[in-house]
Amino acid sequence: MTDSLDLKSLCDSCVEIAREAGRKILEVYDTEFDIEHKDDKSPLTNADMASHHTIVEALSALTPEIPILSEESAKLPFEERSRWAIYWLVDPLDGTREFIKRNGEFTVNIALIDNHKSVLGVIHVPVLDIDYFACEGGGAFKSEQGGAPQPISVKTPEENRLVVAGSRSHGSEEMQKYMEKLSASYADVDMLSMGSSLKFCLVAEGKADLYPRLGLTSEWDTAAAQCIVEQSGGYVTKTDMSALEYNTKDSLLNPFFFVFGDDQKDWSSFLD
Repeated sequence: MTDSLDLKSLCDSCVEIAREAGRKILEVYDTEFDIEHKDDKSPLTNADMASHHTIVEALSALTPEIPILSEESAKLPFEERSRWAIYWLVDPLDGTREFIKRNGEFTVNIALIDNHKSVLGVIHVPVLDIDYFACEGGGAFKSEQGGAPQPISVKTPEENRLVVAGSRSHGSEEMQKYMEKLSASYADVDMLSMGSSLKFCLVAEGKADLYPRLGLTSEWDTAAAQCIVEQSGGYVTKTDMSALEYNTKDSLLNPFFFVFGDDQKDWSSFLD
């Protein structure tokens, strides 16, 4: 399906759409905003909705023939979604908890999914004015403050040192045990705590070697970042080391997964 699309042009357009959504988010960020809670107890602010409406309106105008699944419109039944070969998958504000804490570690995520695979990904970081973006076959890039895009790539871990990205707000017992196993195998294990999809970006730009996610996420949390990691030379896999895929089942929750740059290691061997 994407053979008929200009992914590079779409990616450039999505960067601008994400940046505009980021501006809408920042308008709310500097106010005393209200916080609601969805059915799953996750927080929701009017910044989430302002970003959602901005993105959906812009994507609908850009590609009226391609359906859109956003976190804030996710109640579509699988019977309908399963008929989509290609669709936009959007998290209008990834890291709402970080937004509420006002620590700046939240993002706007836009992905294009084609046959269960992420083929275009854009992540905008509103507070830092940073963009990460990639499309299939086109490499991965980072742009700061609207400057010229610079290519990014994963790195090979040092022999006895491992840099692990981890969640700022979602620790788990499984993660603690996994870190203990890693620490028994490496002389030096450093942990970089970060919110939202920025943990993927740490791997994509070679600042971290591994991001093990042994906790719940949804498909819109990972799709944009997966394309960026893969186009930077890295991998996003389930814990059985098979590829993480999209829109294959009724639930929109992801299985546990690994994000890494070096495929010479079986990262599942450190699991209990």
